[in-house]
Amino acid sequence: MSFLWIPVLVFLLGYAEGQWRISLPSQLYDDSNSLPQLPVSCPVPDPKLYYRPVIGILTHPGDGASGRLSNATNASYIAASYVKFAESAGARVIPLIYNEPEEKLLKKLELVNGVIFTGGWAKAGLYYETARKIFQKVLEKNDAENYFPLYGICLGFELLSMIISKDVNILEEFSASNQASTLQFIDNANIEESVFQRFPPDLLKKLSTDCLVMQNHRYGLSPGRLLNNQKLSSFFEIVTTCADENDKVYVSTVRSRNYPVTGFQWHPEKNAFEWSSSRIPHTEDAIRVTQYVANFLVSEARKSTTRPLAQEVLDNLIYNYIPTYGGKAGRGYDEVYLFT
Repeated sequence: MSFLWIPVLVFLLGYAEGQWRISLPSQLYDDSNSLPQLPVSCPVPDPKLYYRPVIGILTHPGDGASGRLSNATNASYIAASYVKFAESAGARVIPLIYNEPEEKLLKKLELVNGVIFTGGWAKAGLYYETARKIFQKVLEKNDAENYFPLYGICLGFELLSMIISKDVNILEEFSASNQASTLQFIDNANIEESVFQRFPPDLLKKLSTDCLVMQNHRYGLSPGRLLNNQKLSSFFEIVTTCADENDKVYVSTVRSRNYPVTGFQWHPEKNAFEWSSSRIPHTEDAIRVTQYVANFLVSEARKSTTRPLAQEVLDNLIYNYIPTYGGKAGRGYDEVYLFT
């Protein structure tokens, strides 16, 4: 019976050679004189854009592992997932160490083209004040026509809400720890010039039907509280909402009305770069979400007019530090950068 397959195989091989061959553009023409004219050089990059963008990431107090990695009282860290997030879209990273001398921190802000406020728990003291000063500098840069984006992720968004409202008690409690969720776009949501502007239609649709984003927070803002606060509602426009485990609705994505500032209550960096929780979405669509969100930040950073000296950038890059593997215990972040 096996001999019966020989004619079929011969036919398929012949068909593959004759019909399924992939040809290069130059092989589609028999007459060399009919070849299309190819450009003699590559297009010139847009001179208004900066193709070596650097993102500053604010460190967070502690070691990211409840003291398992470092008990130093002055320790701070950046989860490596945020670094990889920025790098995956074509940027380099400079750590903004929250408790370093203010003069040094502000000098680093002159070397970067955008900033990320990460997730975490700290909401008071020096950390809050450092975030507030950086946010003020971000606004000043944009007001001076130096385009300068900021992402506030989870705690980062909560801090922005506290700083903008000038109310440290503005946040509400929610039950949204360690859960994947959908994103629900508000009616008539304007996604133009927002983080979602380049999402393909199929992925935008799946965001509202599939659990493609990771939530891990105990605090946040209800739509009513944000809209009823004049300072917040005049600064932010709500784009998406989510519901926690008790069906209590909270704001999950916001965009600034006048500045390149985006707030996420969810974690766009985790899908591709964190593995400690089995609930983190790792589907192909979830990874696409991470990529599009990262790409938008870096595309915004390329609009910055900051052109730092190359050596000063090299001296301050995250490459000067070695990440620590913290995920072997099966909890917390997979990797962190520690600063003491």
